[in-house]
Amino acid sequence: MSEANQTEVKGFILHGLSIHGGAPALLFTLFLLVYFLTLVGNIMIILLVWSNTSLHKPMYIFLGNLSFVEICYTTTTVPKMLSGFLSKDDYISFIGCFLQYYFFFSFGSTECFLLTVMGYDRYLAICQPLRYHVLMSSKICFRLATSCWITGFFWTLVPINLIAQLPFCGENKIDHFLCDTGPLLELSCLRDFVTEVISSVITSLVLLITFSFTCISYIFIIKTTVRIPSSSGRRKAFSTCASHLTVVIMFFGGAMYMYIRPTGKHPLNVDKVVAVLYTTVTPLLNPVIYSLRNKEFMQAVKKAMKS
Repeated sequence: MSEANQTEVKGFILHGLSIHGGAPALLFTLFLLVYFLTLVGNIMIILLVWSNTSLHKPMYIFLGNLSFVEICYTTTTVPKMLSGFLSKDDYISFIGCFLQYYFFFSFGSTECFLLTVMGYDRYLAICQPLRYHVLMSSKICFRLATSCWITGFFWTLVPINLIAQLPFCGENKIDHFLCDTGPLLELSCLRDFVTEVISSVITSLVLLITFSFTCISYIFIIKTTVRIPSSSGRRKAFSTCASHLTVVIMFFGGAMYMYIRPTGKHPLNVDKVVAVLYTTVTPLLNPVIYSLRNKEFMQAVKKAMKS
């Protein structure tokens, strides 16, 4: 190995969405607008849930937690992406890269658990309506939300510790707009099979376990819904979980495409587009989906606007 290649890497260059010409200014404006709308939309949901007593229910408390996660989740990547549009070399320090990696996956894992708990909440409301207030009391709701945060942040500790201990030397350019598992493993000058397997398994498990439990909740919900005699009753039952189901499909669809797939070469441009969808577009659409499809939430919005 040459002397240049033996130099320890102290930082990385992110080359994810950097393109030449006048487009960077346009992309900067577009992503800045998306980021601003994401912050405004999710902050409005948090404030509405906090201030409106009619929304002090488990469903909306979980929604408030989800909105806060979305704010943090998109903030781990978008500001750094925006700075990349304004500079030729989007430099990020070694510590900064792994901090972004940790918080990005921690907030992503927390969102997985929250979406699963929200599916369980809808299951109880539709399939166990008489026992709902006992099975989903305020104390249980608080414990479930807290467990999602704690588990999400602890889940990522193992892969980040393993990858951070790998030696990085020579090449330091990441062909992505964020510090992700795949690009970091490719830059390591020592391919550690155990680290790669453990990192892949842990990421896959959090997605598969949470998605599977969410699917189980919806299997019981569908079984209960089709037994409702009136069509209006069936529509009302399904409308209470349609927003959540839409968000689940969007988020898990993109995440599972990226992290649960056979190893090998994949089109980088496609990966970047998918990553943009679940890191920036989904957090923007979540408040829109929940507010437009929920009558109770819309009533709270109108009440807040009149006051």
